[in-house]
Amino acid sequence: MRCFLVLLMLALPLGAATIRLYLTDGTFQKVREYEVIAGRVKYFSTERSEWEEIPKELVDFERTEGESRRYKETAEADAKLEVEEKKAEDETRKEIRAVPGEAGVYYVTAEGKIEPLKQAESKMVTNKKRSVLKVLSPIPVFSGKATIEIDGESSKFHITGDRPTFYFRLSKDQRIALVKLRVNSKKTARVVQDLDVLPVVKEIQTTMDSVEIFRRQVADGLYKIWPQETLAAGEYALLEYTEGQNTAIIYDFVMR
Repeated sequence: MRCFLVLLMLALPLGAATIRLYLTDGTFQKVREYEVIAGRVKYFSTERSEWEEIPKELVDFERTEGESRRYKETAEADAKLEVEEKKAEDETRKEIRAVPGEAGVYYVTAEGKIEPLKQAESKMVTNKKRSVLKVLSPIPVFSGKATIEIDGESSKFHITGDRPTFYFRLSKDQRIALVKLRVNSKKTARVVQDLDVLPVVKEIQTTMDSVEIFRRQVADGLYKIWPQETLAAGEYALLEYTEGQNTAIIYDFVMR
């Protein structure tokens, strides 16, 4: 009675599969498949592209079959990883297409819709007679303290929930910040940043109430960001800025 044992490497085309048929002397033959027929082992040699036979007692079956199992497990794991990576790549491409190509901040609603935030108009206000200066570069030549403010006591863009998610498409390579705003003493504007202006050394020291965020780069210049902790109700802004300059691009919103 014949006894057949055929091992074919899975997850590879028949003509491409290669396994090692180990011999008891420690050497091996590279084969596509093999079978045990009575007291002999018949195998297809991938090196010589032909069928050959050797006595069964010359084959180390335990080592051969053990390596075949490990190869199969590795191939299956690699195939699963490849499927997961392709799925992630497809989801990322879909995510990128969903965000408009124009620079700006886009809020992700609870329903998954993308809503753009309007860029706020900001101004620099000095503490000397509360004079208003346009926010331009180079830095205005004056010393003392100043603030960057947005007119109005509250933003027109309302957000509900506690940990909103945004996409931030930068206009150029700059920093991103989520800042909690405060209403000024006259309740006519919201303060984004406090500035100490040093004209002699041409430096600006900036202070702002930053909120810790998570960020994930989706593509060049495109980031997905969300707060690390729950946001309390109040006024906030997302900033695109360069350290030491007073030219931040500001997008404001209010948490309800």
